Amino acid sequence: MNRRNDPNPFEEEEQEVNPFSNGSAAPGSKSRIPQMVANTLGFGQKHDATVDIPLDSMNDPKKKEKELANWEADLKRRERDIKRREDAVTSAGVPVNDKNWPPFFPIIHHDIANEIPAHSQRMQYLAFASWLGIVLCLTFNIIAVIVCWIKGGGVKIFFLAVIYALLGCPLSYVLWYRPLYNAMRTDSALKFGWFFLFYMLHIGFCIFAAIAPPIVFHGKSLTGILAAIDVFSDHVLVGIFYLVGFGLFCLESLLSLSVLQRVYMHFRGNK
Repeated sequence: MNRRNDPNPFEEEEQEVNPFSNGSAAPGSKSRIPQMVANTLGFGQKHDATVDIPLDSMNDPKKKEKELANWEADLKRRERDIKRREDAVTSAGVPVNDKNWPPFFPIIHHDIANEIPAHSQRMQYLAFASWLGIVLCLTFNIIAVIVCWIKGGGVKIFFLAVIYALLGCPLSYVLWYRPLYNAMRTDSALKFGWFFLFYMLHIGFCIFAAIAPPIVFHGKSLTGILAAIDVFSDHVLVGIFYLVGFGLFCLESLLSLSVLQRVYMHFRGNK
């Protein structure tokens, strides 16, 4: 048998295919049309730009759930970091001036038990009682003056009494009680000096109000002894209110002198 025309099974089969022919490629032959189209359009080349569109991740509920979980974990981490910093500040002894007094309507920061040394807490409580005392005196002074106004004392003394209270209560806290509180907490000589200066003015005002001479201030706008004697002859009820006010200013003056002496001894002992 003549085998010269038999095809070699190890020889690469190569057939030319006309891309413009209407016939289909013979079975088993390699078509070059896809390769030509790829070469023409540039698909799969080295410098071609690729665009990744993760179609499977669009509108994926699992991915959204993962993002929410990551966001929640980051939020918790930040909360822990803030809590750690607050604990570090507290342990370092740096005071956090949050408003906590009075309890029903906090307007100031006041924590003697935790911020004032134990050996000075009694003295600080006395100073706090002194500040509450001047608040009480000025408040009762308004009540007594209102009674006097109703009995024909005039509206001028009422407005003066209100001005004393509106100025005296906050200024006494800012000018001498708060400096003493900070001085006890930080042992600052400058704050002690500030306290001594304005606290002596406070004592002078209390003594003046207890006497209530008809100079500088309108005599009946303060419930002192002279004003009490003046109104007692006209209206007994008004005189009783003024005598009570006189007693309050006297007690406040004595308490303030005691506080001044104690603070001065404390300051001299720390020098």
